[in-house]
Amino acid sequence: MSTLNAEQRGDLAEEMLPVAANLAVLVHGDGGPEDVREVLEGLDETQKNALIVVLAGLVNPDQPVGKALGWLDFNEHGSLTVPSWSEDRSVRDLAPEAAEELDDEYVDEVAIQRFVLGVPVDVTDAEFLTGVQHCVAMGMTLADVDQLQGWPRKTAENWVNRLKKRYQRSGREFPKLSGVRKFTEAEVVAIRERSYEGATDLELAMSYGTNAGTIGGVCRGRTYPQYGGPIRRPKVRPSRNSRTVWSESTPGFLEKAS
Repeated sequence: MSTLNAEQRGDLAEEMLPVAANLAVLVHGDGGPEDVREVLEGLDETQKNALIVVLAGLVNPDQPVGKALGWLDFNEHGSLTVPSWSEDRSVRDLAPEAAEELDDEYVDEVAIQRFVLGVPVDVTDAEFLTGVQHCVAMGMTLADVDQLQGWPRKTAENWVNRLKKRYQRSGREFPKLSGVRKFTEAEVVAIRERSYEGATDLELAMSYGTNAGTIGGVCRGRTYPQYGGPIRRPKVRPSRNSRTVWSESTPGFLEKAS
């Protein structure tokens, strides 16, 4: 499934849903091994991989193991027995501990830039989370992220929820997706200097983990007016007689403050 994009994977999963339901009906008493084999033999490897994911999605990881899988109970001789409902551990408790580990992953800034601009790019969990933080800081919702990436509805929301659970189970605090970004004097001056030199508000927002509107307020002096750096002039529509050609300065900026 790695060669498929997100939309194609979603379509394939939807296509496999009736197959998964059919298998569930067969396994729970309406069919036998031959019926199951016949269903599986009609699928290629990509479809089987998608089917596995769909079947996993049909299982509630927080329900008791006995309730979820009691029908598939074997004794010490390998023979099927009457389903046991005494197992009170959850399905989640059976997941390998290694699956819960959260390593500090390297984040590729180029991948993040492509992500925020809506350019198709494969991202890790850490890169996805960083990309979403940038998108939310720019005023996007998780639904907007889905549209930006061309993903099926609630893909970003489900991804975020999975990461939240992994962070919770590993005892780590899930990072905030949004928040008010405060800047030091040095950062304010640096932002204004970079804007003066031609950096866009989006570039600066991505560099400082905030949104373009916040950067615009800093550059126009609406926020942190007590700090220095070149202040961007407010945009006005010049009359035909007032248009001039600037020399030895950047259009749209006041003199640099000391």
